[in-house]
Amino acid sequence: MFTKIIKKILEGGSLTKEEAIKIALNVPIHSLFEAATTIREHFCGNKVDLCSIVNAKSGACTEDCFYCAQSARYKTSIKCYPLMNKNEVIKYAIKAFKNGAKRFCIVTSGKKVNKNELYKIAEMVNEINSIGLLPCATLGLLGKEELSLLKDAGLHRYHHNIETSKKFFKNICTTHTFEEKIKTIKAAKSLGLSTCSGGIFGVGEGWKDRIEIAFILKELEVDSVPINFLIPIPGTPLGNKKPLPPFEALRIISIFRLILPKKEIRVCGGRLQILKQFNTMVFLAGANGLLIGNYLTQKGCCIEEDFQIIKAYGLKVKK
Repeated sequence: MFTKIIKKILEGGSLTKEEAIKIALNVPIHSLFEAATTIREHFCGNKVDLCSIVNAKSGACTEDCFYCAQSARYKTSIKCYPLMNKNEVIKYAIKAFKNGAKRFCIVTSGKKVNKNELYKIAEMVNEINSIGLLPCATLGLLGKEELSLLKDAGLHRYHHNIETSKKFFKNICTTHTFEEKIKTIKAAKSLGLSTCSGGIFGVGEGWKDRIEIAFILKELEVDSVPINFLIPIPGTPLGNKKPLPPFEALRIISIFRLILPKKEIRVCGGRLQILKQFNTMVFLAGANGLLIGNYLTQKGCCIEEDFQIIKAYGLKVKK
């Protein structure tokens, strides 16, 4: 049955939710890796898309996302600071460019940036373009007018994770809704912006939730799908959560590749902390994109080692 399903995907067909659940729960990991690699190579070739981020505004967030160290509701040890000035952000962008990133994302804490911050970020976007990077932004629940201003400044892609399934969302956040997230993604798409949206895994969701996330993103037709794994942060409601086993995390990557065969499956937050020595297997699992450098509040993987892994797999970095 599995062989027939993979043949169907390679010929342009799609998995059903029922097939995806059966595969996730029953197919041995080595068979899943073989299928995910075949599908990645068939639809995406041998190129890896690299992005890097800057935590341009940290902490003091009014929202209650249970996994997030930047919420003002929780006592964590992160640094808290207002929006960086343009020169600081550009220094990070230049470093990302030198490190081989294709995309650079400005990330801010909070439900959404205010108008004054938005104008400052628009200036940053314009300059990031001139460096030779594709500018991306993660600025919260923005509307069409705000996103239009950023697009006019040269923004290429807007990133906004749906985080989890609609049904499970109330278990990780109560201060904004799943529907608000979908509205933001649709607003970005309506303006012709490239969109990046994924989830965070290991927050207590089940396989049905994980499959649901993938199918929602498929329906939204986002371009890039970031896969994040929960790093339990002391002081947050999920601070005592048991981390995902590495091979369960890799299985998630593979299932997303099977459901979204042509998309950028980008492994992001938690790659170092959750996968550990198995980080070298992300491409075998079907990924074709990485966040390089540090995460928002946690240390990321060594960039030199990332390039060694890419080279070892015979892959090439997208320019």
